Amino acid sequence: MPDRTILVTALHGAGWHPAAWRADPAVARDTTRLAHWRRVVVEQDRAGIDAVTLEDAFTAGPLDADGDLDTRTVVGRLDALLVASAVAPATRSVGLVPTVSVTHTEPFHVATGLQTLDHVSAGRAGWRIQVSPTTREAALFGRRPGGDAPATLAAEAREVAEVVSRLWDSWDDDAIIRDVATGRFIDRDRIHDARFVGEHVSVHGASIVPRSPQGRPPVFALAHDDDAARLAVDTADVVLVTPGAPGPSGPSGAVRGVGAVGAVDGAGAVGGAGAVGGVGLEARGALARVRHAEQAAGSATVRPVLADLAVLLGSSVAEAEDELAALDAASGSPYSAASDAAVLATTSKGLVDRIADLRAIGYAGVRLRPLRTPADSTAIARQLVPALVTAGLRADPPSRPTVDLRTRLGIAPAVSRYAVPAQGVSS
Repeated sequence: MPDRTILVTALHGAGWHPAAWRADPAVARDTTRLAHWRRVVVEQDRAGIDAVTLEDAFTAGPLDADGDLDTRTVVGRLDALLVASAVAPATRSVGLVPTVSVTHTEPFHVATGLQTLDHVSAGRAGWRIQVSPTTREAALFGRRPGGDAPATLAAEAREVAEVVSRLWDSWDDDAIIRDVATGRFIDRDRIHDARFVGEHVSVHGASIVPRSPQGRPPVFALAHDDDAARLAVDTADVVLVTPGAPGPSGPSGAVRGVGAVGAVDGAGAVGGAGAVGGVGLEARGALARVRHAEQAAGSATVRPVLADLAVLLGSSVAEAEDELAALDAASGSPYSAASDAAVLATTSKGLVDRIADLRAIGYAGVRLRPLRTPADSTAIARQLVPALVTAGLRADPPSRPTVDLRTRLGIAPAVSRYAVPAQGVSS
């Protein structure tokens, strides 16, 4: 586990709350403007956030219970991978982790697109792997009916992740030789066939993009249950979990939400008005689920596990609770009823306490889902980060060197499967 708290901000439209745009209607227009995303991501970069994840899907927006577009929220979005590549030159150190689905996207395009992002960002690319299970998404392609069984989607995701990894490794670090004397730009012996034939996908040949700075950008996967945890261990470097509401121990803010196994943990504040601190059994269970999956897979790697928390930050707990209640009223239902992660209406101090408790039981950090963008993403950058520094959970951003994302997350460098072991020198 890294010796400091990993902090990731999850950016999603006008915010994770479906009524977030009502707090600032101009944001509804801004979500399809590149300048908006550049401002938001640059602010996270300057604050020293480790990475931002960018949500995406094939549909133009979230779906309602009937599978239609939910018109209560903002409809229309930009491609996450293209947004990440476009804002990369304006940033210095923040990791850029777009969500890219593996269900309908060709593995070759996934691999080369993320390699390009890694080159453009000088080694700060990541990938949040995701499946697309709905019939509405499948209808956009017309190749399959959709509604595949979870086991089928998971098997396909494993194959795609394997193919992408092979393509990333298909160029050696020194494949580009630029030999003027012989007129050779590359050494073809240092480019490898990423041949793979599976039940769902197959590939032959090498990537068209040279090996990127990280070799293999870190893969993030969300693990809601046992099956998802096994998939995450098989495919990912960083695992995201959604622990629900914690047990009471102090006045830190209201927690509401749906837990990692889908059970509603509470309809209001836990343990009395505004009392949440502690981490509860479910947070420990979500972490244990990942560790058990690692052991079952025979994996010697201990992956960083981040807790996903949906947050609304205010100057006081009462203010934050009132603002969340107003958003819930505007959308017609409490967001906690739909959220897979705990929903926290709290202060920066309360959130610091919560993060400290999670760190104490073995979490590497958190991925925060701001309910309103930019209101809560700005609060994370300008209020939470300094509070974490003061609490000793983060280093001051100016004192931290710029490194690639794998290093920043405490993940070992990626060694190509085609690398030839160095020969020892005998006397």
